[in-house]
Amino acid sequence: MKTYKLAIIGATGLVGRTVLKVLEEKNLPNFEYTMFCSKKSAGQELTLLGKKYITQELTHSSFDEKFDFAIFSAGGDVSKEFAPIAASNGCIVIDNSNAFRMDKAVPLVVPEVNPEKIKENKGIIANPNCSTIQAVVALKPLHDAYKIKRIVYSTYQAVSGAGIKGLDDLENGSKGLPPTKFPHPIYNNCLPHIDVFMNDGYTKEEHKMINETRKILDCPDLKITATTVRVPVQNCHSESINIEFENEFELQNVFDLLRNSPGIVLVDDVQNNEYPLATNSDGHDEVFVGRIRRDYTVPNGLNIWVVADNLRKGAASNAVQIMEKMI
Repeated sequence: MKTYKLAIIGATGLVGRTVLKVLEEKNLPNFEYTMFCSKKSAGQELTLLGKKYITQELTHSSFDEKFDFAIFSAGGDVSKEFAPIAASNGCIVIDNSNAFRMDKAVPLVVPEVNPEKIKENKGIIANPNCSTIQAVVALKPLHDAYKIKRIVYSTYQAVSGAGIKGLDDLENGSKGLPPTKFPHPIYNNCLPHIDVFMNDGYTKEEHKMINETRKILDCPDLKITATTVRVPVQNCHSESINIEFENEFELQNVFDLLRNSPGIVLVDDVQNNEYPLATNSDGHDEVFVGRIRRDYTVPNGLNIWVVADNLRKGAASNAVQIMEKMI
């Protein structure tokens, strides 16, 4: 049986450590691991499946030893510089940054949604934005059944989506300390501001959701609008998604469809106050969907509530699942 060599770039970061946790749980057979990080973090000791690894500084010669796969979780600048080097050495890169997501030559993949795109890779596969991943897992079966006409996204995104510094801002804010990551205190606040503002008044995060959804669903002209909000929650993003379909639907069929779709857990028993919560989604790879109801203001309108672990399904687990599909 073939032995696969996997390079993990950004292994000491929040997403990188979550990649290690996912790999620990999956315990994939016949894998060898190498941990890479910045010069500043090189030399740290990490443990995976009972074996200790010393992190190595990522350099232009790091991929000379020929890896089969590399999972990048070190930010867009690192990916832009080093992912092409890895790919040129025969390594398949699965990139967690936004460096290649909208590159027409790079597939943007969620395994439950468009696994066939994996075959189109030319050495690099892009992992979508965390908020986009959980949305399209819920939207794809509905789109296949009823054809989506318009989407309105309203997101409530956890501070872990901003990395360690985001988590620190929430904790320090509870002690009255000023923020260092966010422009305002996140403690006791909701900030309608994720990433930078663009000329049209939307944030870059909102543009990501709009453009990535269109690419993944292969609907370049799909009408989508978004408002993305950072909330004082440690982990797991929550999303209110309003959908208008081209075709009519029966509400019970929507329930049945989502209940039986891959990667989705249906939690919708409002009589007993059961609906998706961040605390219940934490540590899971599934996307939790509930609060399913008609929107009576438009023909064929639907509202759903979608929650998922942004560090796992929104990043680490999705990347590992892509690799699993390839092997």
